[in-house]
Amino acid sequence: MIDSTKQAFLTKLFEAAVIAADAKAALAPHLPARPKGRTVVVGAGKGAAQLAAAFEELWAAPLEGVVVTRYGYACPTQHIRVMEAAHPVPDAAGLAATAALFDAVSGLGPDDLVVALICGGGSALLPCPPEGLMLADEQALNEVLLASGAPIGVMNAIRKHASGIKGGRLAAAAHPARVVSLIVSDVPGDNPAQVASGPTVPDSVTLEDAQAMIAARGLELPAQVMARLQPAPLPDDPVFDGNEVHVIASARLSLEAAARVAEAAGVPAVILSDAIEGEAEVIGQMHAAIAHEVVAQGRPFKAPVVILSGGETTVTLRHKDGRGGRNTAFLLGFAQAIDGIAGITALAADTDGVDGSEDNAGAFADGGTAAQMRVAGVDPADAQRRNDAWGAFDAAGTIFRPGPTGTNVNDFRAILIEG
Repeated sequence: MIDSTKQAFLTKLFEAAVIAADAKAALAPHLPARPKGRTVVVGAGKGAAQLAAAFEELWAAPLEGVVVTRYGYACPTQHIRVMEAAHPVPDAAGLAATAALFDAVSGLGPDDLVVALICGGGSALLPCPPEGLMLADEQALNEVLLASGAPIGVMNAIRKHASGIKGGRLAAAAHPARVVSLIVSDVPGDNPAQVASGPTVPDSVTLEDAQAMIAARGLELPAQVMARLQPAPLPDDPVFDGNEVHVIASARLSLEAAARVAEAAGVPAVILSDAIEGEAEVIGQMHAAIAHEVVAQGRPFKAPVVILSGGETTVTLRHKDGRGGRNTAFLLGFAQAIDGIAGITALAADTDGVDGSEDNAGAFADGGTAAQMRVAGVDPADAQRRNDAWGAFDAAGTIFRPGPTGTNVNDFRAILIEG
């Protein structure tokens, strides 16, 4: 079994990363000037309810509005309505939430202010099929994209051209009101136009660019969706004049917070990157190779050390009945690659508290984890092929369940290597 002291240390780093993305602390330095007219709050994402509650505490003036979050992620608010919908595949509740957001920003004038609280997960929570398409079409599109293994930037570029709200369209609907978007980034590179497919932030990616991405990857999108892809407004459109966009929390800030906690405990920390993308299993193997090199050769870092990284990996689904998400898939690749190697302990988890299809954020692994899986009757290589990383770690008894955190700055990975 994994040493409880090491497990506690890695959990402390995860908690520091989550605290660094705390809604109230992140919002406080970025409050906009109060308007002469109304203040309307809209928002979407897995942490949207917590952002709304924090904004209410900080905003000492009248306000109203509506935000949508994932089922089970709501929290109490006084003036802002919180709606819930499905993630990662949209549902009818998401359609109702999208309509409510458009209603909230309709009929506003130049003296009014719209504050958009946007974080990861908003793409699925705001379905808005364009004319001629149905919710079932958007659901089918999402399922194809999620199973494709495409990077999040490619998926969002396509979604923006098959939607009536993404790609800045909600901000356009609020014109001539001023729109201030406060973004918790869960995307590599922290491009605010990518978070939740940018409902209030236009993107320079054109329809032709999106079509080229589809062709380059050989993506087989539903024919009815392909026929109704439509241009999204570009950043130089006058409807966006005077709007503001601020990234208030991100993977980079969270990893830096975790590094400070590790160093305060006497363990040097290095951050590989906050923007790592690629197939989860392969990225896990790459991290394992670095950890093994540290143990065997004392390079590129000297032990003891904790290696931190973030970003958003992807999983190519081969079995629709698989269990788990990209963090457990990463860690299963990692666990097999360090099989039998002492001195390495790792945690991989989603900062929103839920990784994929189950109730865990991720899992722990060390050099004995793959063997524990085999003793429990699970072949880790076969589990990876079946997209059942959750089942493998559940059998090993190393699942990590912190519960929903109220924020989302994407993947968190911490690898402790002993001296």
